[in-house]
Amino acid sequence: MFRKKKVVKMRTVLFVDDDEAILRSLERGLLEEPYNKLFTKSCKEALEILQREEVHVIVADMRMTEMSGLELIRIIKKEYPHIISMVLSGYGEDATLQNAVDQGEIFKLIPKPWKLGGNFEKFVLLAVEQYNLQNERKMVSLKN
Repeated sequence: MFRKKKVVKMRTVLFVDDDEAILRSLERGLLEEPYNKLFTKSCKEALEILQREEVHVIVADMRMTEMSGLELIRIIKKEYPHIISMVLSGYGEDATLQNAVDQGEIFKLIPKPWKLGGNFEKFVLLAVEQYNLQNERKMVSLKN
């Protein structure tokens, strides 16, 4: 007897950081990761990408010139509540950020400095898995 294999659609992660060197580092370091990757240095462009691409996870830097990563995530949550959000921050003790994590606005706060080859990749994969679980629950509830 053959088991039906579960097919998981390729997920897309959007990385937003106004520091181009960090984006290039992420692009090189995450090359082999099993998801689609999009990169932008602009919050405005991130919002434009979301209008034309299906994005499942967003990883945003906290301190950017246009707006903070938290502000961007709050805008995205209103329009795209299914997207799993993470923030990169060197300010882990920030009460506003911690409150956003506690309230479920942010899935994970990734402290800086982060290092590729360490937990960073695991955190992103956990967010993709969280999206998959969330999507699976939604599909089950639609069937019932």
